Amino acid sequence: MKPYPIQLEISGPTAIWTRPDTGSSPVSYVAPTFSAVKGIFESVLRWKSVNVRPTRVEICAPVQFHRYTTNYGGPLRASDAMNKGASYSLARRTGEGGRRPGEGRSYTVVLVNVCYRLYAQAEFAGHHDGTTWPPHAYHDVFNRALDRGQWFYTPCLGWKEFAPDYVGPFRPETRVCETENHELPTMLRMVFDQMLNGMN
Repeated sequence: MKPYPIQLEISGPTAIWTRPDTGSSPVSYVAPTFSAVKGIFESVLRWKSVNVRPTRVEICAPVQFHRYTTNYGGPLRASDAMNKGASYSLARRTGEGGRRPGEGRSYTVVLVNVCYRLYAQAEFAGHHDGTTWPPHAYHDVFNRALDRGQWFYTPCLGWKEFAPDYVGPFRPETRVCETENHELPTMLRMVFDQMLNGMN
């Protein structure tokens, strides 16, 4: 039986789609990864019987990179930082006060003022009772939830603190940004080993 197409538009002031080859000073891809798009769709509606398979991303705002830093004060800091009451800075600082001279700062590189149109297919992935085809039912319930602004969990633009300013159906004024033309030699597909209930 056929899958059912679903789509949404998402925009916000800040986003990061982390390139795994950029290490402790993350740099964003220009568009969300396969896993990120899947996560955005599943933030609206998630069913065990349906797999959401992303198929396409359209960039609808000029790509703008921006340096970003923040301080983390949570429980995942190094033990010596916690004992001192110090924060962990996501901007790695060098070049002053015990740092090697001549070196500058390395910042996280994020995107600002982003807008995307996302496309996916809802596919059968679990038990079927024979009364309603799960992808078809998912399609209908997904679109109702999207129209109402109801979430399974809060959508984000990469990091959880990067909340969108819009998630919903395509807006008539939104257009694909024709000036953007990027060639990505490689791009992270999945952080898990399976589409459903995977391990990383």
